[in-house]
Amino acid sequence: MLQSASRFQLLGLEASPYTMKVQSYFKFKGIPFEWITRSLSNEKLFQKHARVQLIPLVFFPSGETMQDSTLIIERIEKDQPKNTIHPEDEALWFLSCLFEEFGDEWCNKLMFVQRWFCQPDAKATGLRLARDRLEGKWWGPMARPIAAHLLVRRMVRRLTSSGGHPTNLPQLKQSFENLAAMLEAHFQLRPYLLGGRPCFGDFGLWCNLYEAWTDPTAKTHLETHAPALVGYIKRMLDPQVEGIFESLDTLEPTLLPILSSEVGARFLPWMEANHKAWHAGERETRLTMNGALFQQKTLKYQAGTLDELRRKFSTVAQNKALTVVLAQSGCLGFLKAA
Repeated sequence: MLQSASRFQLLGLEASPYTMKVQSYFKFKGIPFEWITRSLSNEKLFQKHARVQLIPLVFFPSGETMQDSTLIIERIEKDQPKNTIHPEDEALWFLSCLFEEFGDEWCNKLMFVQRWFCQPDAKATGLRLARDRLEGKWWGPMARPIAAHLLVRRMVRRLTSSGGHPTNLPQLKQSFENLAAMLEAHFQLRPYLLGGRPCFGDFGLWCNLYEAWTDPTAKTHLETHAPALVGYIKRMLDPQVEGIFESLDTLEPTLLPILSSEVGARFLPWMEANHKAWHAGERETRLTMNGALFQQKTLKYQAGTLDELRRKFSTVAQNKALTVVLAQSGCLGFLKAA
């Protein structure tokens, strides 16, 4: 099946934000693909091709495989630039890249801790994962409750790697609610992050918001307080071109508060602290964020992605309009190479 594939194949789960991120991108680009739910039935296939125990796993028509959603999208976008997700304006291009990283690495925390700390959410997600894991097995319905319990227990143990330390919970809950409120204002005025068409940043930002919306606790909050944001979440399931990218001037009134409150005051300080801790050989990252302690296991991957974000910024660092916005929001200092 895979050896003779004439289209992309996406192996993952609906409950995986990064699987959904790639699916949304495929749909926007009009790229034919086959969806493969990761289950016990195809575990040997996954283990044969996976370099790390993470999804998605994308099979290219050539037989090549990739797993990092950001690199998958960047690679395909380079090969298929038509109907691009990158604005021509270099300031918007960088902001799109910044929001892609913010979505991947900070919004994941906001979704993950609610999904696994809140009992109704953990139970619901455990059952969803167990259903998919046991797909195709005649004994699946009987084993589902036990499998769900074991999956929840395993994921709760991983919470500290995603910022799920009890000390961080008030900060992460506040961040989620603040972000939802500011995105609600932003999406009342436009269908996508940077205007009338989706950008790179949309896919990173959206995927964890979508997963939060599929969980009981976050879904209730979003549908009660952020209907325009919910509209955006639904729209990104099958994104379309509805207009053009806006100018930085028209985006700034509702984008700057997000950059200031969530990117410059939370996300980038954590990224820089994690970067320093990794290079100092410290197993735990600790910093003061908005007057409160934030602590998390130090992560190698995120240290590398900050270097990449800084590299991208270095290519547009002379753009005055961009540097003014980044300075006003408190982001600029974190983006300059140390």
